[in-house]
Amino acid sequence: MKEHSERLYGLDHLRAAAILLVLLYHYRAFKHPGWVDSIGRFGWTGVDLFFVLSGFLISGQLFKEIENNGSVSLKTFYLKRFFRIIPAYCFTLFLYFTFPFFREREALSPLWKFVTFTQNYELNVISRGTFSHAWSLCIEEQFYLILPLFLLIVMPTKLFKYIAVLMIAVIGFSIVARLMAWNECIAVPETFSTDFWKLWYMKIYYPTHTRLDGLGMGVLIGYLMQYSSIFKRIVAGNGNKLFFLGILLLGISFWICNEQASKAASVFGFTLVAVSYGMILMAAISQSSFLYRLKSYITAQLAAMSYAVYLSHKGIIHMVQQQLDYFKLETSDNITILICLFACVLGGLFYRFVIEKPFSVIKSRVLKKSA
Repeated sequence: MKEHSERLYGLDHLRAAAILLVLLYHYRAFKHPGWVDSIGRFGWTGVDLFFVLSGFLISGQLFKEIENNGSVSLKTFYLKRFFRIIPAYCFTLFLYFTFPFFREREALSPLWKFVTFTQNYELNVISRGTFSHAWSLCIEEQFYLILPLFLLIVMPTKLFKYIAVLMIAVIGFSIVARLMAWNECIAVPETFSTDFWKLWYMKIYYPTHTRLDGLGMGVLIGYLMQYSSIFKRIVAGNGNKLFFLGILLLGISFWICNEQASKAASVFGFTLVAVSYGMILMAAISQSSFLYRLKSYITAQLAAMSYAVYLSHKGIIHMVQQQLDYFKLETSDNITILICLFACVLGGLFYRFVIEKPFSVIKSRVLKKSA
C-alpha cells in the first residue's frame, strides 16, 4: 500500500493478505455463500494489518531521513503522500457523488467530511454506510499529517530517545479510551437494547483516538529497527519463530474477539491484534524467515493495487451483483465471488494505469523541481 526504498517481498505478502481479509469482510454485506461468514468474520483485522504496515513504513522512512540528514523535509514528505493518496481518492469520491449506481448503500456522509478526512468521527454506519470504509483512510491521513510534525518537535529534545516508550503509552491511551467509551456510552441498559451497534462503531471502532494500536505498533517497530542494534539482531535471527509466535497470538486474539463487540474484545482485542501483526511484520522483514525469501508475482501485484482495490471494491461488487440480478443470474454462489474479485482486480488495474502512474510521473517532476 505504501512506497518503500528497498523491495521487501515479505511486506508484499502482508499487504496482499490485508486486502484479501478486507474484501472477505466486506463481501458479507452483499449476497454470498455461507462460508464467507465464517471465514470473513475476522476480516476486519485486515485494516489493523494495514495500520501496522503504515506505521512501520512511514516512520521507517522518516527515521532514516533523520539519521541521514538530521531533519525531515515536510515539503517532500507531504508532496509524496499527496500524489500517492489524493488523486485516486478524489476519483473515488467523484464516482460516489456523481453516479448513484456506484453506491453500495443509499446514503453518503457529507462531502466536507470526506474532503477534510474527518468522516471517521460521529460516523453513523447504520444510516450513512456508503463509502464508510474510508474511515480508515481518514485515520491514516491524520497520521501522515501529525507524525512528521511530531518528530520535528521531539527531535531536538531528550524525548526522541524515548519514542519507544511514547508509542507504548499511545497504545495504552487507546486501551483506556476504549474502556471509557464502553463504560460511558455502550454499557448502559438503553444502549444495549436500541442503538448498541450504531454507538459501538461510532464510539469504539471508528474514532482515531481509539484505534492507535496498529499505527503505534508499526512506529515502535520502525524506531527500534532504526536505533536498536539488539532489537535488529533479534529480528534478523528469529524470523520464522516470530512468524509462528505471531500466528499463535493472532489465533488467541481471534478467540478473544470471537464476539467482536464484547467488552474484552472492544477494550483489548485491537491491541492483541496489533501486537500479533507486529510480530508477523517483524518476521516479514527478517532475512532468516521464509516470508522474506519468498517472492510471488501474485502477492506483489495485489500489494501494488491494494490501495486502489480498497477504495473501489464495494462499489464494484455492488455493480457486478446488480448486473447479475438484472439478468436473473445467481449472485450468492462461489462463481459470483470469483467474478467480483476479477472485477475488483480490473478496477485496481484501471486506477493504476489511468490515475496512479500518470500522477506518479507528475510527482517525480514536481519533486525534481523542488529539489
